[in-house]
Amino acid sequence: MGISGSDDGVPLPYKDRRESDVETGFPPRTFTATTTARRALARDQRLAELKKRSLRNYSAEMHHVNDLLTRGGKDIAFSDFSPLWKSHRRLVHSSFTLFGEGTQKLQDIVLSAVGGLCEELQASGGGGPVDPGPAVSRAVTNVVCTLVFGSTYGPDDPELAQVMEYNDGIVETITRGGLVDIYPCLKVFPSEVLSKLKECISVRDRLLTRKLEEHKASMTEDEPRDLLDALIQAQTPRGVETTSTTLLWILAYLIHHPQVQERVQRELDKVVGRGRGVCGTRVLVNMWAIHHDPQHWDQPDLFKPERFLDDQGRRKTPPCFLPFGAGPRVCVGESLARMELFLFLSSLLQRMSFRRPDGAPPPDLQGRVGVVLQPLPYKVLVIPREVS
Repeated sequence: MGISGSDDGVPLPYKDRRESDVETGFPPRTFTATTTARRALARDQRLAELKKRSLRNYSAEMHHVNDLLTRGGKDIAFSDFSPLWKSHRRLVHSSFTLFGEGTQKLQDIVLSAVGGLCEELQASGGGGPVDPGPAVSRAVTNVVCTLVFGSTYGPDDPELAQVMEYNDGIVETITRGGLVDIYPCLKVFPSEVLSKLKECISVRDRLLTRKLEEHKASMTEDEPRDLLDALIQAQTPRGVETTSTTLLWILAYLIHHPQVQERVQRELDKVVGRGRGVCGTRVLVNMWAIHHDPQHWDQPDLFKPERFLDDQGRRKTPPCFLPFGAGPRVCVGESLARMELFLFLSSLLQRMSFRRPDGAPPPDLQGRVGVVLQPLPYKVLVIPREVS
């Protein structure tokens, strides 16, 4: 039957010869229009299935680093759009709401970390230059750890150091390891970058698995203690990095533009004062390009905070301003990040000023490419402001 093509879906060009035709002595029968169409359809269906299978295999080969990071795409950031993905995202949103998104409870967590950060920066350096990076990262990481699994760490806590170390390692290596996604054959060769990435992911998974098991063992039917409790309850019928990076970029630009820092502080002094607290198919989008497009931004390379104010000094949001993405995959932690940035930055500038140390170069504004564009380490002078 392989000769006639009736089983494999590949028809002969003009005639269909069968054994019965030869045996009976009848001349070969020509194709009818129905037979031709049926076999052409079978051929097209088989080719489409082969192409679909090939694309699945190709896609699996082309996402090696992503699969390492997400356990095969089992997350809400990088997995394929599907009913399961939508269910997971709804689960996270509902857990945020259940735990207190937008409420005093969440704000208190952020304000606690704000207070610790201000105290640490004011006490560090003894009036000399200090690198704000570690303190800012610890404070933002503490917010996430408190929110997710109820752990609040001191500056020297070894578990906090472990969290920050694996997070920094993943951020540092994930883009450098991406070459294996372009050339999948490279994954069979030894790679220092991939080895470090795998080790960081392994440390992360061991820690998070331990936290999950501890929560399952100690959880009660009462109000959830943290987001992990809420997720577990929701399952049973019921960015650290971007925020800290944004804060460090803001401080770097404020050192370059002290007049803007002073303007913000004047407004804080006028509105808040100094003596009370402040309340308030897999595609990677090039966010930097979106926010530096001269067709949508006037002088995009200049630091101009006033571009976000109207003529009356009220905040305006340009339609091309998309720091948290857009659509179904908009950042699930957007409201938390907005609260953190506002409370951290306003509290820091309310209580202290930041200056460039004498003789030191200003912060480098080119940055270091990674999962996010990070500022290179820099040192500042922390100058406490008097309470009026």
